[in-house]
Formats: sequence, structure tokens, C-alpha cells
Amino acid sequence: MSHLDHLRTFIEAYRLQSFSRAAESLGMTQPGASLHIQALEAFVGKPLFVRRARGVTPTEAADELARAIGPMLDGLETRLASYRLSGEIGGTVHIAGPSDFIYSKITSGLAPLMAQGFQIRLHTGNRERIYSLLNSSTVDLAITASMPDERSHGFARLLTERFLLVMAPHLAKALGKQPTEQGLAKLPLIAFDEDLPLIRPVWTALFRFAPTLQAALTIADLRIIQDLVVKGQGWSVLPDYQCTEALESGRLVTITPLQDAPTNNLYLVWKKASMRNPSIVHVRDFILGLFADQAD
Repeated sequence: MSHLDHLRTFIEAYRLQSFSRAAESLGMTQPGASLHIQALEAFVGKPLFVRRARGVTPTEAADELARAIGPMLDGLETRLASYRLSGEIGGTVHIAGPSDFIYSKITSGLAPLMAQGFQIRLHTGNRERIYSLLNSSTVDLAITASMPDERSHGFARLLTERFLLVMAPHLAKALGKQPTEQGLAKLPLIAFDEDLPLIRPVWTALFRFAPTLQAALTIADLRIIQDLVVKGQGWSVLPDYQCTEALESGRLVTITPLQDAPTNNLYLVWKKASMRNPSIVHVRDFILGLFADQAD
């Protein structure tokens, strides 16, 4: 058995913090994975993991070894996968992400993949569900608005979203050129949920204090929120990718100066071990290409 096999097992166990999950990911037995780690520990002369009742904890020696060889192994896996791309891509690829973003930015660009013979399966949910699907290998790729764990996941930024306070033109006119917090508070607030995750950063940027508002209506769907705001039923905060068309057509206006708008990054995320599959590599690179002009 070569040290390359031992190193591959080590990296998988390091990232998953479990010998059994590493073995499952690599298609081997748990005792076999343990033997690989033991052989590598004997070779380097240091313990690499602290064995615990549930999983393992990497030692400082493991951290150092992973930093040294992880990128090289990932690069080797990707290069080997690329050599197989010519006649072996296709099949079913699962992608998870927020429903609003998938609707607005992903679905319209997938036709070339389907024409190449891929079957695309889209899954939606909140942050917890998306990471659960990814970590359980139910999906191959995920789109998230939070920075993933670099130890176990590869990722690339897709775009930076800007949060804009929006409302129908007649409501904005009634508020005047310099809306106040008192004026806004008198209008119905339509929010994603009770915690006001999009409202808080914009309100704080505008008025220099956190909001103490309660939403008149909550719905966890930005598309529905936009429709209600366009109809003049209240105001809200939307990411720019969601409301650009409505702003350009005049159906919505924003009181948030673009240069002052709070921002957040959206990422395409994958488990590093999945890059052994040339089809997933191909779909990953295709999706990144859809955002090539927005990720700079």
C-alpha cells in the first residue's frame, strides 16, 4: 500500500473528523482506514488524531500535515478527473441553495447542461438544511450566503449581493426626499422572518441604530415579498439581484444609496472529496462560468 493512499485517507479523516465517515467516503472499511492512519502515524513519528467516543480530533501535527499536502492532493484529484472528462461526463447532479437565488440566478442558465445529458436535481432550504444536504452527500454542490468550513469544503464566491430598502413609488413620494425612521415605522413592513435578517443591516446603516420594528407580514420567499411591495402593500429590503428589473422599470424605488448598501457574499460550495467525480467538476466549473463577470 503506497503512502499516497495513506495520505488520501488522512485528508478525508482530517476533514470529516471521523475514521468511519472517511472510510465510507473512500469506499473502504473502517478498520482499513484506521490501519492507514496508524501506518502514517508510524511513518511521521507523531500522533495525528486524538481518538474520542464520537469521531477524532486532529493534533497540531495533523494540522501542519494537512496544510502541507491537502492542496496538492486536491490538485492531483482534480487533474486526474479532468483527464476523464472527454467521454464520461453526464448523469445526475444535485444542487442545493436558497429558492429565491436559484429562481433568479441559476435556473435560466442550466439549459446547456441538460443538452449535454445531465439530469439536474435542485433542492431548496435554509442554511441549516443546505449544509445538512451537502454534508450528508445528498447534494453535490450548494449555494450559501455564509463562509463554509475551509477544512472540509471547497468554495468560490459567485457574487456580492447588495441589500436595498425598496417600496412602491407612491409610498416613497409620500415619505419625501429624506425619509425618517418615524415615517418608515408608520408603514407596513414586509419581512422574510421575525428576526428581520435583511432589514437590520440596512436600517442600521441608514439611521445608525438597530431597528425595534415588528413586521406587519412575514413570508420566507423574496419573490412574494417583491410582489407585495410592488403592489404598494408595504416596504421591505431585497438583495439587488432580486429587484433589479423592478427598479429599472420604475415599479420599485430604493432609498438606499448603492455605494452605502450593506453587502454579503454568496458562495458555491462543494465537499473536497467530490472533486474525484469529473461530472461534478464539470457542473461546478459551468456554474462558476455563469458568474464569471460578477465575481471580480
